[in-house]
Amino acid sequence: MQHIPETQKAVSGKSDKEAWLLGQPSLRKYLDFVESTVIDGKSLRRDTLADEWRVANDYYYELEKTEAGLADKTEILALDIALEPLADIVRADPRFRRTFDLLPTRIAMVGLDHLIVSQASITLNHSDRLVAQMGPQPKTEDIFRFCLPLEREEAEVNVRNIDSKRYMFWSESSDLRFLEPVLLTAGQIPGYQSFGPLGGALGLMVGFGSNFLNVVESDSRLLIHNGHHRAHAMRAMGFSHAPCIIQTVTRRDELDLVVSHDVAKHPEFYFSAARPPLLKDFFDPNICKVLDIHKVQRVIEVSFDVRDFEVRDFGTAR
Repeated sequence: MQHIPETQKAVSGKSDKEAWLLGQPSLRKYLDFVESTVIDGKSLRRDTLADEWRVANDYYYELEKTEAGLADKTEILALDIALEPLADIVRADPRFRRTFDLLPTRIAMVGLDHLIVSQASITLNHSDRLVAQMGPQPKTEDIFRFCLPLEREEAEVNVRNIDSKRYMFWSESSDLRFLEPVLLTAGQIPGYQSFGPLGGALGLMVGFGSNFLNVVESDSRLLIHNGHHRAHAMRAMGFSHAPCIIQTVTRRDELDLVVSHDVAKHPEFYFSAARPPLLKDFFDPNICKVLDIHKVQRVIEVSFDVRDFEVRDFGTAR
C-alpha cells in the first residue's frame, strides 16, 4: 500500500490570499511556492523575490538580538473553572483519546503571540471564514468550542477510481489526510454484497484530523502542532490567549511521535534558536507578505497491491 498525503492541485479560475513569512528557511521553498502557486508567479523576477527575502532575513537577524528568548516566555494560564465541564467532554471524546494517548497532556489557556509556528504560510481566506464563524461577541464557552471543536461541518470529499488499484480523494480542506489502515469484519461494513462469504476486509481510511488547537511543549517553548489557522483567527480578533491542548515532550526522542517531519528533522531551529518564527510574525508587515495564489485542493492518492500465492505448512512437515 502507498499513499501520498500532501499533494495539492490548483483549481482553475479561483484564488485565495496567502500570508507568507519571508526570511526563514528556506529561500528555495519560497521561490518554488511563488512559481508553482502564486498567480502569474512564473512571470515574477526571481532576483526581486530573492532580494525581498534577504531583507526579511536581515530583519529576523535583528530580532535574534532584540527578541532573543521571546519564545521562552509564552504564558500558560489555568483554564477557567467554568470551562472544566467542556474540557471533560473533550477528554472523553474518542478523537481526543486516540490522538493524545502518548505524552502527558493538559488543557490550558496559552498566550498566542509567542507560540512558535512551523507553517510558513496562512490562507487568509480560511482564517477570515473562521473569524466570521466565531461572530462579533463570542462568549467564553463559544471560544472554547471554537478552539477545541467537537461538532463541525466537514468539507466535501470527492473520490475517483483511477484504475483497479488506485483511488484519488480530494477536498478544499487542507486537513484532508490518510488516517490509517484498519482490519474490518463483515459486521462492520453493512450493505456490502460479497461474491461469497467474507473472510475479512482491509479499510484504507481517508478523512480529517481532530482539528483541535494543540501545541507541543518542550522545555519552556510551545510549538503549534495543529490549528495554525484557528490560532491566527483568534489573534486577528484581538484575543491574547486561547484554550489549547498541550502535549509535553519530556525528551527529544519523543518529538518524532508528535511533530511534523520538518520539525523532527530540524528540532534545534524551533526549540533552540534565539528567535524562531512566531505567530505574531504573521501580523508584522516587515516579515509577512500577502500573495494572490491559485486556490488549491488537497489530494490523497491511495494505491494497494494484492498477491495470491501458496506456502507449505512447515508445522506439519516430517
